Amino acid sequence: MLNLIKQSWFCGLLMAGFAILPCQEAKSQLLPQVWGTAGVKDEDISYGIGAKFFGFGVEIGTGKDGATGGDILKFISLPAVSPYVGVGYYSGDENFAYSAGVHFDVSSNIVLGAGYHSIRGINGQIGLKF
Repeated sequence: MLNLIKQSWFCGLLMAGFAILPCQEAKSQLLPQVWGTAGVKDEDISYGIGAKFFGFGVEIGTGKDGATGGDILKFISLPAVSPYVGVGYYSGDENFAYSAGVHFDVSSNIVLGAGYHSIRGINGQIGLKF
C-alpha cells in the first residue's frame, strides 16, 4: 500500500511539472512569405521575386542575357533557418535551371537569404513574413 501511495505521489508531481512547462502557440503559415532577390552571374545583374506557402515556394526572375523564367522551390523548415532547393525553366540558351540556398529568420517579420541559381548566379534575398 505504501509503495502505491509513493507511485501515485510521484506521478502526480510529474504531471504537475509537465502542466507548468511554458507552452508556445502553434506556428502555421496561413499567409505567404514574400521576398525580393538580386544577384550577379558573369557580370550580369539578375533579380527576381518569390513567395513561400506551406513549405513550397515559387520564384520568377530574369538573369544573364535577359533569360526570364520561374522556379519551384522546396523548403525544409527548421528553427530560424530554412534551406531550400529548386528547379525551373528559363528562356534563352539554357532552359533548365537549378537553385539552392537558405533563408534566415532575423526577426518575427524579416527574412534574409543567400543562394545560388544556375542562370541568375549568386544572390541575396530580403523578405517579409506576414
